[in-house]
Amino acid sequence: MSDLNDLHKTPLHALHLELGARMVPFAGYAMPVQYPAGLMAEHHHTRSAAGLFDVSHMGQLTLSGPDAAAAFESLMPVDVIGLGVNKQRYGLLLNDQGGIIDDLMFVNRGSDIFVIVNGACKDGDLAHIQARIGGRCTVTPQFDRALLALQGPQAVTALARLLPGVEQLVFMTGMPATWNGGDLYITRSGYTGEDGFEISLPADRADAFARALLAQTEVKPIGLGARNSLRLEAGLCLYGNDIDVTTTPVEAALNWAMQKVRRTGGERAGGFPGSDLVLAQLDGTQALTRKRVGLIALERVPVREHTELQDLQGETIGEITSGLLGPSADKPVAIGYVKPEFAAVGSRIQALVRGKAVPMEVAPMPFVPNRYFRG
Repeated sequence: MSDLNDLHKTPLHALHLELGARMVPFAGYAMPVQYPAGLMAEHHHTRSAAGLFDVSHMGQLTLSGPDAAAAFESLMPVDVIGLGVNKQRYGLLLNDQGGIIDDLMFVNRGSDIFVIVNGACKDGDLAHIQARIGGRCTVTPQFDRALLALQGPQAVTALARLLPGVEQLVFMTGMPATWNGGDLYITRSGYTGEDGFEISLPADRADAFARALLAQTEVKPIGLGARNSLRLEAGLCLYGNDIDVTTTPVEAALNWAMQKVRRTGGERAGGFPGSDLVLAQLDGTQALTRKRVGLIALERVPVREHTELQDLQGETIGEITSGLLGPSADKPVAIGYVKPEFAAVGSRIQALVRGKAVPMEVAPMPFVPNRYFRG
C-alpha cells in the first residue's frame, strides 16, 4: 500500500480530514473510504436523503472544433454526432481488439464536448484520444477541476437552494451555472442508481461549495465504500473489476450503450476500433465465450471478487468480478462472468467460497430499482 503522503490530493482533502474520514489510496489519490458514521449508515443515507461524494480524482477534458463530434465518434461504438445540446450519454473507449480502454460520460455542450473519464485511466485516455483524433479537434485536459456528486432522493431539494434551476434538469441532461464567480457545469446523473447530480467546478471553489452543500440538513458526506455498494446494487460496472481491456462491450452486456446507428446498416455503422469483432459478436456470427451477469447468493454468504464460479457438477464456468452483502437488497449480490449457456436469468450455479460451494442464481440487474428522474 502506498504512503498516503505520496498520493495526489483532491481540493477537498483538508475537509475530509476535518470530517474524520478514513483515507485510503485510490487511483493515485488519497480518498475517503468512509466517515465516522460508517459505510452502512452512509449507504442508507444516500438512498433516503442526499449524499455528497468527492469524485475529483476523475478526469475531465473537452473536445472542441467543428469536427469534434465526428472525431470522438470514431473512437467509440456510440452515437456522438446525434447527441443534442446539453444532453449526456454513456460511452465506451475501445482498443483495436474491441476491448474496453475505459467507460466514460460525455455531454454535448454546444461549444464543446465535455468528457468525464475514470481516475485511474485518465492519463492513458488522454494520450489515446490525442494520438487518435488530436489532429481533428482540440483536446484540452481539465484535470485540475473538481468534481462533486450529490446523490439521493433529496439531492434536488438541497442543490436547488444553491443553484435554482437545477430542478428543471432530467436524467442525462446538463446545464451551465455560476456560483461565487466560478463557472460550474451540472449534469443530472450519477453512479448510485438514485436521482442526483454531478457538479464540475473550479478547484478553488470546491471547498466552499462542498461546505455549503453539507450545511443543508439533507446532506451528509459519503465515502468510496458506500459508493461501491450503491453502484453494485444498481448493477453498474466498476472499471478494472467488471470491465477492462480484455472485455468487449457485448461480453460485458453493454449492448444498450451502442446505438442502432452505429450497429446496423448506414454510413455511420461500424468504423470504430475493434468494430469487426464487436459487430460479429452482436449479430451472433462470432460466438461469445463468457457473458456478464448479475448473481444473488441463496445463502447469506458474501461472495467477493475473484471467487470461482462452477456449474452444479463442480466444473469451472466463470468468476465473480464484484460482490458484497447489499445493504438495501439485504442479501449477497454480485456481478460476474459465466459461460453463455449459464447466463439466462434463473440459472442455478455455485460459487466456491473458502472451499465451500455456495448456491447462486443468475438475477436481473439492477438489484435495487433505479430512481432516475426522467420528468
